[in-house]
Amino acid sequence: MLIKSRQDGFNHPVPSEITPRDVYEGRRDLLKLLAGGAAGAVLSSWAARDAMAQTSAPGKLAALVGAKSSVAGAMTTEKVSDYKDATSYNNYYEFGTDKADPARNAGTLKTKPWTVEIEGLVKKPGKYGIEDLIKLNAQEERIYRLRCVEGWSMVIPWVGYSLAELIKKVEPQGNAKFVEFVTLADPKTMPFVGSRVLDWPYVEGLRMDEAMHPLTLLTFGMYGEVLPNQNGAPVRLVVPWKYGFKSAKSIVKIRFVEKEPSTAWNKAAANEYGFYSNVNPNVDHPRWSQATERRIGDGGGLFAKRTKTQMFNGYEAQVGQLYAGMDLKKNY
Repeated sequence: MLIKSRQDGFNHPVPSEITPRDVYEGRRDLLKLLAGGAAGAVLSSWAARDAMAQTSAPGKLAALVGAKSSVAGAMTTEKVSDYKDATSYNNYYEFGTDKADPARNAGTLKTKPWTVEIEGLVKKPGKYGIEDLIKLNAQEERIYRLRCVEGWSMVIPWVGYSLAELIKKVEPQGNAKFVEFVTLADPKTMPFVGSRVLDWPYVEGLRMDEAMHPLTLLTFGMYGEVLPNQNGAPVRLVVPWKYGFKSAKSIVKIRFVEKEPSTAWNKAAANEYGFYSNVNPNVDHPRWSQATERRIGDGGGLFAKRTKTQMFNGYEAQVGQLYAGMDLKKNY
């Protein structure tokens, strides 16, 4: 079993957490030493330290370790966002509409037992316990950029495996063109379910080729540990070239369907949130520009320095061919 306590399975002390500040300091020291001619030894030690920085866990939850991914585009070298930022600045409207609400309120979410039902146009429908889903394929660490439709971004090390592995196992029928993701909507444990903000349960969807793309991640952890409740425990989707709201949290059903599913934000405001919702700096939100973004944790708050947003969030080389010939202003 891949989930274990911080000590289980180790016969030596667990390395202490390496923070983003450590990474910054290490790179600064590296440049100094390189200038002094100590390149060989330093590069070797830095490589080991960098690998540890990717896999070290904050010690908050049960460990979930993933091997470094070999999928093209899966390991950005950008500075990883601080764990505190990634777990305290969230959109998860089932627990409130303020960014701090999910961290405050999601403690009521019960993630055990948990079952994900596979249904619709598949040859092998069924129900999977979360433990069985975790064991279905080897876990990988993927360091992805995350871009919110609101104009902010982070860089997060996720743990999971390509959704395609599950899709291949359940064998979709030939007329299955889309995959629909239904999330938990339990008013007893999710205090804002029933509010008028959205039509519950929260539903998202992908075209079949998008769902099968190796970058589309069925996600069980982040920062080397299982997902915190406020980040979509115990299983969520991460689709790094799309705005963050496309990555459904706390999934309870995966349906294979022939027609494009009606998704939560598209139903709420179709003129603002299209089905595809690919990150596109050339297509503005009706109420703000998408040309730039601010990186959470870089300081300055709303007045932080903004950087240019990349097409498909920087994954154009990997996913651009999925949309060849499409009008991306119409299919926003």
